Amino acid sequence: MRPFLRGLNRFLFYLLVVFVVVYSVFPFYWAVVSSFKPSNELFSTDPSLLPLPFTLDHYKNVFLQANFGRNLLNSLIVAGGATLLSLTLGVMAAYALGRLPFPPKNAVLYIVLAMTMFPQISVLGGLFMLLRQTGLFNTHLGLILSYLLFTLPFTVWVLVGYFRGLPRELEEAAYVDGATPLQTLVKVMLPLTGPGLVTTGLLAFIAAWNEYLFALTFTVGDAVRTVPPAIASFGGASPFEIPWGSIMAASVVVTVPLVVLVLIFQQRIVAGLTAGAVKG
Repeated sequence: MRPFLRGLNRFLFYLLVVFVVVYSVFPFYWAVVSSFKPSNELFSTDPSLLPLPFTLDHYKNVFLQANFGRNLLNSLIVAGGATLLSLTLGVMAAYALGRLPFPPKNAVLYIVLAMTMFPQISVLGGLFMLLRQTGLFNTHLGLILSYLLFTLPFTVWVLVGYFRGLPRELEEAAYVDGATPLQTLVKVMLPLTGPGLVTTGLLAFIAAWNEYLFALTFTVGDAVRTVPPAIASFGGASPFEIPWGSIMAASVVVTVPLVVLVLIFQQRIVAGLTAGAVKG
């Protein structure tokens, strides 16, 4: 009876794994398939799971009909700038909150966590007025600073736990040698946080790359507009037509770089979960 129950449990486990994988991967697979199908096949009553017949027209339309290349560059500038600035500020804040002794650090940490609980729409009006008054509306810097509202608290909260897990012996040895807290951070602690920085930075980059509401509200025209609102503004041959093929093609184009980044840094991401252990 026990071998039967063990086999049944294993079968149910693998069945659940297959369901989760299919549920997670199928939407992206369908977007890829739809991006290669002609427009008249997208709403067929007998849809095919393969892109038959095959066409590249949607990808041609994406790069020829609008300034989509410019939108991609804007997304790269804004997401990259927000990630670098979040890591720079987040490392210093997380080191202070995780390693340096001062009484209100737990209260500060909870305030940082509370900042992530506010929905974006609740701060949209105030942030819009702030950007208008400072002349940062419809600029790359304005978007980068607005993205810090959700990337910086996440970065600080994750890196605090990471710094707390590092061995204190190395830090104490640096203090004995006469190093200041900033020198200890840069020369001793920071090299140990490489995997953690890669993991946190990648997640912050993905969040900034996919952000839609701020990018839609704080930009006008294609000079600064990023990819998500640019895709939402795609138009068809008539005001009543939605170009689903072009939308799917653009979605694939903007998703592939994220997949490539995860594949390139997957070993560092895994290492970030286990780094910082004391050896010997």
